[in-house]
Amino acid sequence: MMSCRAQVILNFGLAVLGCLGLSRANRRALPLIRNPKSKIQNYLRRAVRLAVLPLIQGPEEVLVGGQAVIEGVMMRSPHSYAVAVRRPSGSIALTQSFLERPSERYPWLKYPILRGLGTLGQALALGIRALRYSARTAMEEAGPSSSKAAEKTSEISNWLLTLNILFSVAFFIVLYKFLPLYLTTRVQGYYPIVKNLLVFNFVDGLIRIAIFLGFLALIAQSTEIKRVFEYHGAEHKVVWAFESTGRLDVATARGCTRFHPRCGTSFLLVVMVIAMLLYMLLPFHSFAGKFIGRILLLPLIAGVSFEFIRFAAKSRGALWQWASQPGLWLQRVTTREPDDGQLETAVKALEAAMELERSRGGELVVA
Repeated sequence: MMSCRAQVILNFGLAVLGCLGLSRANRRALPLIRNPKSKIQNYLRRAVRLAVLPLIQGPEEVLVGGQAVIEGVMMRSPHSYAVAVRRPSGSIALTQSFLERPSERYPWLKYPILRGLGTLGQALALGIRALRYSARTAMEEAGPSSSKAAEKTSEISNWLLTLNILFSVAFFIVLYKFLPLYLTTRVQGYYPIVKNLLVFNFVDGLIRIAIFLGFLALIAQSTEIKRVFEYHGAEHKVVWAFESTGRLDVATARGCTRFHPRCGTSFLLVVMVIAMLLYMLLPFHSFAGKFIGRILLLPLIAGVSFEFIRFAAKSRGALWQWASQPGLWLQRVTTREPDDGQLETAVKALEAAMELERSRGGELVVA
């Protein structure tokens, strides 16, 4: 049953289609539109469907996911999470806890775009928590350590983590906001056509994507990063095993693909493409105005990108599958084939998260 909110959005989309000159019979429902009178109507129809369909998707689907951490994997379900880390001794350390969906705490976060901001904010906080746990566990010695040494390690990790977060935010702004804008401004001095607002933002977007791909290719050469990418592949395979078969075992996960459309890699690439489109709407011509506008638009870009990835992951349409392909191609860099030990670690993490989910008895839905 479609909600009232979804029905309003759908009616709006149909009204837009009506303005495009489609007959009343063809406006009754989006899936029933057939044989447009012209190619222009056909293109416009597809554009409106592309914009409207993600917004009328209900939130009722099972979604699990996670992220690779240091020598382990964090897995989460809608109301719980677990982190499994391989100790130096070979055993698996595990921590798990309950979660509350952002929309359960703040009802206004259940709406499209806003739900993406809530989910991404929670994912960031949870990811930092998981990284802290994995760093402490992965550095443990095989023998027991003193409580004072453990407390000292925890104190060091706290301030190091704070510095790392501050550095990461500054690094992101400089590398992906300031540098592309600066380079594009320099380019327009040599090529007057770049002074056109649309061309300027298009070139700016291409430079941003090129910097991202170059940086990714550079860090992928590191041995430590390659191992993280192997755990990333293990996370994807285990998630696919659960979503496609409902089974959680190493043998089933081994046969699954390591590429997943709901991956953070795909999300980052989608963010950059959508940013390129939204920046074209900014009316600013000065360097400062463009720079500030790019920062202020970050929440909207993140929310729209979340809706795109969310829809692409559950859609069977050829258009959306095609649109998600660049992210899947990029995962050939950010994921590696894991070994059975890494798959076992990922399985343990998801088993623990789902165990808590079942014990709570909540619905398997996300915000």
